[in-house]
Amino acid sequence: MNIQKVGIIANSSKESAVDYTCRLSEWLIERGLDVILDEEIAERAKAYRGVVREELADLVDIIVVFGGDGTLLVASRSVRGRDVPIVGVNLGGFGFMTVVNLNELFSAMELILTGDYTTSKRMMLDASLKHDQEQTAKHSVLNDVVINRGNLSSMINLETFVNDQYLSTFKADGLIISTPTGSTAYSLSAGGPIVLPDLNSIIINPICPHTLTNRPIMLPPDAVVKVVLWAAEENATATFDGQVSVIMKSGDSIKVKISNDYINLINSPHHNYLEILRTKLGWGGLP
Repeated sequence: MNIQKVGIIANSSKESAVDYTCRLSEWLIERGLDVILDEEIAERAKAYRGVVREELADLVDIIVVFGGDGTLLVASRSVRGRDVPIVGVNLGGFGFMTVVNLNELFSAMELILTGDYTTSKRMMLDASLKHDQEQTAKHSVLNDVVINRGNLSSMINLETFVNDQYLSTFKADGLIISTPTGSTAYSLSAGGPIVLPDLNSIIINPICPHTLTNRPIMLPPDAVVKVVLWAAEENATATFDGQVSVIMKSGDSIKVKISNDYINLINSPHHNYLEILRTKLGWGGLP
């Protein structure tokens, strides 16, 4: 790919994001490239062209995201379905998707600009929420859909079907329906498996189930998962990628399936996925 235009999305609440956005923009412009910023960081940088985030993917060849995985999840919603690759730059958090460290930024960009990089095509999930048989919300996620008891005092019952076949009614604090990308997020904290990103699958993971034999299940990518909530109280929630939340009522259902949309993440030019996994989780190296 001949890269001529670079977009930047950043966590504008972090001062370091403003600083590195300006530094990278100047570095790119010195090399004859055009730079277009997400309007939020453009307002903070006060020196470069900014556009609405949803328009950015149609105007650039690649997008650089400064922040953590949360910032990258925000970016994924605005670029999903486009082929424009995204490189995540970690501003110091734990992120698994922001694979370029700050001290590697310019050396990594040198390689990326010459085309010396690979990408990872990340599947997404489409989720639709129904109340009284009418669709009330629809969201696409890169990480997960989570049904949670919220501030309820008791467990909730989650009647779960796969391809219209009854699986189980989980009596639990909640249920996580995750992509492989999301397997290292909330699902991992809840005891779920780590699934490599290129293994397209859907993970169902109950949160603190009453029945201890309830365990995470991996499903093929063509599976359609339907979950019906049954609760004696109100205020259970459905959360999409941990950033959008809606209240669910008893009898409401969520249907989740693989999306036609996806995002392309640029892999680190300096580290492979297993090395990143080992480093982030603090696993031991060679003896």
